Amino acid sequence: MTILDRYILREFTRMFVLILISLAGLYLIVDFFERIRMFLSNHASVRQMASYFLLTLPMILSQMIPIAVLLGALLSFGLLSKNSEITAMKANGLSLYRISLPVILISLVICVATFLLSEFVTPYTNQQAKYVKLIEVQKRETLGSFKQNEIWYRGEMGIYNFSLFDPQTNTLKGIRIHFLDQGMKLSQRIDAKEAVWRDGEWLFRELLVTTLNADGVPSIKRIPSQVIPLSEEPADFTVVQKDTEEMGLLDLQRFTRKLAAEGHDATRYRTDMHGKIAFPLISIILAVLGVSFSLKSERSGGVAQSIGMGIIIGFSYWIVFAFAISLGRAGTLPPVMAAWAANLLFGLAAAIMFIRVKT
Repeated sequence: MTILDRYILREFTRMFVLILISLAGLYLIVDFFERIRMFLSNHASVRQMASYFLLTLPMILSQMIPIAVLLGALLSFGLLSKNSEITAMKANGLSLYRISLPVILISLVICVATFLLSEFVTPYTNQQAKYVKLIEVQKRETLGSFKQNEIWYRGEMGIYNFSLFDPQTNTLKGIRIHFLDQGMKLSQRIDAKEAVWRDGEWLFRELLVTTLNADGVPSIKRIPSQVIPLSEEPADFTVVQKDTEEMGLLDLQRFTRKLAAEGHDATRYRTDMHGKIAFPLISIILAVLGVSFSLKSERSGGVAQSIGMGIIIGFSYWIVFAFAISLGRAGTLPPVMAAWAANLLFGLAAAIMFIRVKT
């Protein structure tokens, strides 16, 4: 690595770290004022509030890193260009492609670091943040656990086992309920395809009801649909069910395969699984875009223009990525296409702009 490479790398890294800290701090401030009423109404302690926001920090960083890379590239190269340092480098025989190489390489390293952060750190901290919020602060009782990609719950009427709880539709899927008598012996088992929370009660569909008499002889009955009077509400299962943000790529992959093998619709989770791969790679694409915009003309723009351009590009990516993911979750787009659409679109734009830069 030459002295010039180290200089460019130092300028970019300084901007990147400063911007990342600023964005994370701004995010925390906004999030704090959005949740302060919830914390105060539940008489949360300072320790609980501090623990919650510290535990959400890895997720915030993983989301802010691509924007910080983009703004870091825009500002560092914008200042180099404004101070005629780019012109001096070109006068010494260096092409703009060679000048931008250190930033592109460090962006690749950042992509890998972001993926590792999202895979090994963020799922755990998100789980712990959820525990602090729901159990420690809101005092919800947890009677279940998420084991082997299934929900196990000890209810008032027996032991519940679900393949999936969808909090968006308040739907339980892959249901197996074991009802126990006072002697803790199995009295009845219900297997059902799904149950929907509707008008304050659980409507079960495609039931297979197995009832045991006093002698332990079973009788089996199939029922198209029936309301089962469970005392639990959707909020009770929200505490137990893992969100995609609480699972790493490998865990999410195993969960998706299990749902598909059991005949459940895994489109939503398959889309999120591909999104976990696609999102970290946007850093290198945004770095190339930032460099290209900064070098479009030798002495163009100042800090304000660079920041404004970075915000526009960053929000544009977020809008396209979120819109495509929502289409993928709904089944309108194939999961792979939904997850990679924004990367392909912005990657193509970055490649075209980078090639057209006057070296």
